[in-house]
Amino acid sequence: MGGMILDAFFKALGQMGDPKFRRILLIGLGLTVALLAGATFGVQLLLPDTVSLPWFGEIGWLSSLLSGFVLISMIGMSVFLMVPVASVFTGFFLEQVVDAVEDKHYAHLPDVEGTPVKDILIDSLKFLGLIIVVNLLALIIYLLSTILAPVIFWIVNGILLGREYFQMVAMRRLGRKGAQDLRAKHRFKIWFAGFLMAVPLTIPFLNLFIPLLGVAVFTHIFHRLNKTV
Repeated sequence: MGGMILDAFFKALGQMGDPKFRRILLIGLGLTVALLAGATFGVQLLLPDTVSLPWFGEIGWLSSLLSGFVLISMIGMSVFLMVPVASVFTGFFLEQVVDAVEDKHYAHLPDVEGTPVKDILIDSLKFLGLIIVVNLLALIIYLLSTILAPVIFWIVNGILLGREYFQMVAMRRLGRKGAQDLRAKHRFKIWFAGFLMAVPLTIPFLNLFIPLLGVAVFTHIFHRLNKTV
């Protein structure tokens, strides 16, 4: 199992220089950075220009200090924000990434119409909601478990992300029912691959590249499990 996932990872990594990948990567990075920057700017707008403290009067530099703290906090929050971002990524770029992988590594396979954009967006939004709800419910466990919180976070989101990425990739060739059956047959392998995807999603800056890489990795995993190569 580990060998299959590593092989899929290195094949996906080796294609990062592909012009098709670079275009998607740059667009994805731009949108993600814009999202984080927008959230940071929005919070900073709520901060007052000056802060009035007893005995000290009005202090202007404290606002600048708070702005810097907000920026650092948002970089830290990207650890949590990148999980839903990774989910949304499938809705916008899945077809393009999978097509690029299949053109390079599985050109012998027949073309498929792919999943309708509407279905991908609906499924992605539903799954985004599921990720948010599950993580909000799990937040209590994260707070209580302290040291084990990262591991629990990886396990929970590994299950969710593995399920979504594999399902969305597999649906293109097997349909919804076929994808569900194949996913159920190999659920542990898919969860483990999702777990390995969830871990780097918690590393600031590195996590910006994981959604694209994740789609490519799960494309290879699907074809191995579906025995089409």
